[in-house]
Amino acid sequence: MLLAIILQAVAGAAMGKVGAAIGAALAAFAAGYGIGKIGSSSMEAIARQPESSGDIRSSMIIVAGMIEGAALFAIIVCLLAIVVK
Repeated sequence: MLLAIILQAVAGAAMGKVGAAIGAALAAFAAGYGIGKIGSSSMEAIARQPESSGDIRSSMIIVAGMIEGAALFAIIVCLLAIVVK
């Protein structure tokens, strides 16, 4: 009986680690997709209006930084879920 309880606890912890790893991977892929989408949209906007390229570029850098920050936060939370259990 005690062995069955220990095995269930270990299996639950392993599934939590797998879930956290999948969450970190999803956060990294989503950030990469978002930054790629921002880059392509800003290049299209600059191609349409070359005179406003400075404003578009600065907005793109700010938004990309915000996405990077959110992705880093998500990855750290997932890694903490792996370590702290």
